[in-house]
Amino acid sequence: MTDNRNFGVSPAARLLRSLSANDLASLGMEELAYVKPTVVNGTLAYAIHAADGEKLATAPNRDIAIATVHHNDLDAFSVH
Repeated sequence: MTDNRNFGVSPAARLLRSLSANDLASLGMEELAYVKPTVVNGTLAYAIHAADGEKLATAPNRDIAIATVHHNDLDAFSVH
């Protein structure tokens, strides 16, 4: 029986599949930050995380979180 997992798969997809968990965690470290809702002392806030998941900061609202990310020359992505 042949392995058909890569049949019709793009080279980029093949490359991504070959990355280790550490490689994936470091993707975008210098360019990306993730913003997600969180609760701090019973109040909705927005956490800012590095691409590897490290918590960098918390902002009182989403607009300030996004502005903080952009101020630090990063691209913001929302996580739900």
